[in-house]
Amino acid sequence: MLSRRDASADRDDDRALPARASKATAAEGGYRRLHGDIVQGRVMPNERLVELDLTESLGVPRAAVRIILARLENDGLVVREPNRGARVRMVSESEAFEITRIRAAIESLAAEGAALHATDDDIAEMRAMLVQMRELMESGDLLKYSDVNSLLHAKVTATSGNQTAARLIAELKAQLVRFQYRTVLVVGRAKNSFAEHTEIVEAIAAHDPERAAAAMRTHLSHVAETLRDTAGARSQRAHGEPAP
Repeated sequence: MLSRRDASADRDDDRALPARASKATAAEGGYRRLHGDIVQGRVMPNERLVELDLTESLGVPRAAVRIILARLENDGLVVREPNRGARVRMVSESEAFEITRIRAAIESLAAEGAALHATDDDIAEMRAMLVQMRELMESGDLLKYSDVNSLLHAKVTATSGNQTAARLIAELKAQLVRFQYRTVLVVGRAKNSFAEHTEIVEAIAAHDPERAAAAMRTHLSHVAETLRDTAGARSQRAHGEPAP
């Protein structure tokens, strides 16, 4: 039999459960909101993340803000420094090149899976995205082209059914906010990009996993090379050297 003290403690615990659940829900919502702001570029690389400001903007207590920042640091999106607070992590150009090469390996597996599992509806949706990409390329709206490009990659990954690949790809892409639109803006790159995406979709439509994987590797290898080349050209200009 429970003592009066034990029974009272149990009642207090029962009342505390909804409060703790509410705080956890608020913290999760705050995490998702700040994560989205960073990934979408609304909060810029190297921007300071002040705890007091975040308690107001996210509507969560300061203790929850610290948990949120710790999670984002674990995601690789935030850097926390002693006595200096937190800031959005800046990805270097060399790291962006490495990340894109790793993406090529993982997304090639996703393309392979998509070729094995794509339905007629999946293929129709991918081809509709290609039509939209062509129209945007021809109209010169390359930033919107890049948005649809990202949607097509996401569709390929979702069609593969490979949840591990989807999680890893999302984590890698989250690091590349600063470079999201850069490669497609290089002169001539959009046309080549469109041809590469067309080959990926047609390989998936043919249910040819090896061809689809190879097409995805080729595409992202070219993205990585463009990143490397544009970084090299900027470095030469910064040092007063002529571009090749």
